[in-house]
Amino acid sequence: MTETADEAVTIKVSIDAGLEPEARENFDARVKAFQTAHENITVEAQEYTWTATTFTADLAGGTLPHVFTIPFTDGRGLIAAKQIADISDLVAELPYADQFNPNVAQAGQAEDGGQWAIPIAAYGQALHYNRTLFTEAGLDPDSPPETWDEVREAARKISEATGETGYATMTSSNTGGWILTTLVNAFGGHTENADATAPTIASDPAVKEALEYLRALRWEDNSMGANFLYDWGSINQDFASGRIGMYVSGGGNYGNLVTQNALNPDDYGVTVLPLQGAQPGTLGGGTLAAVSPKGTPAEQAAAVKWIDFYYLGRFTDEQTATDAAKVAADLDQPVGAPELPLFDQEQFDAYQVWIEPYVNVPLQQMAPYTTKSGEQELIPEPRVATQDVYALLDAVVQAVLTNENADIDALLAQVQGQAESLYSQAD
Repeated sequence: MTETADEAVTIKVSIDAGLEPEARENFDARVKAFQTAHENITVEAQEYTWTATTFTADLAGGTLPHVFTIPFTDGRGLIAAKQIADISDLVAELPYADQFNPNVAQAGQAEDGGQWAIPIAAYGQALHYNRTLFTEAGLDPDSPPETWDEVREAARKISEATGETGYATMTSSNTGGWILTTLVNAFGGHTENADATAPTIASDPAVKEALEYLRALRWEDNSMGANFLYDWGSINQDFASGRIGMYVSGGGNYGNLVTQNALNPDDYGVTVLPLQGAQPGTLGGGTLAAVSPKGTPAEQAAAVKWIDFYYLGRFTDEQTATDAAKVAADLDQPVGAPELPLFDQEQFDAYQVWIEPYVNVPLQQMAPYTTKSGEQELIPEPRVATQDVYALLDAVVQAVLTNENADIDALLAQVQGQAESLYSQAD
């Protein structure tokens, strides 16, 4: 990579809020290794967790760190609005720049193909479940549900036997729309048409079918507990605390559950989403690392070096991969949790060999997911006004779970009109 002079720079980089002490120690060890290799760069951590509402305010207020993370759904819009730095020339100089998995790289690319944001994690959605609650309910944790009917039956049994929530779902901070869209895809439907020119919220029968499914769990089975305002952080916490039997989230969520929520690994199970309908699939997504446009050229160059080292080095360089895995394992941090390849399969296979001596996650408990996830078609998230439409759908999910007589058809018709307006503005 071309050096931007040898001037000393200090960059602020994002770190998840609320990390367990061992996870923070792991991060600090990585910072020390980076600064040893780059003596002119000082790294300072800034706590940051992406949520739709706070991110918009932080972006407008200029309070984001030099390096921050965003979901795949935000990449194209931020690039078009030039709200993140154009680091494409710096990225092009990375030795593996042409080896990215094109299915994940496109989320951070401008119209001309320039890589403005760098993919650092990719996932397909999964069904996470609590093995202990399964056992208490007389269910076999080694044989998780394979159909949505089986999910419903397991949720009912967990609630009746343990008094805990059998199945929970996110409903707020745009996550309600995210998970509803996941269910729609798993039921064989979509929330926008094939060429992303119009929403299909009111016309695709799978949208109503997914909502009717949630209504049945909530009002007929009483298996969804009493919290209907979950977002990503709060549902993770309750799941890790043993208060939720099953929920849907990204397949690679194990690391967050351990490092931020003190999950007991013995409780954890994960499996692929049940699929039904004519053309079902698993919603895919991921995380991009972006750089603040407010940074100087030297700061932006340093930021890309940090992204290269901290996020991607463990996939592309054997020494970095083994060093990072050993440090994490020594601190009892997860090594080997499920993830989708950011690069080509050959590179990913090499990475798996590098870290194998340090893998410390319950692989057998993850086998229902890892052995089958590659067989499921990955469906990308909706392309137009994604977060805005998710926000509209939050209110629909909340209404269905809090009002037994909610008119699903009327709710979907209303959101369809609002979404059509958003799509027209994007033309």
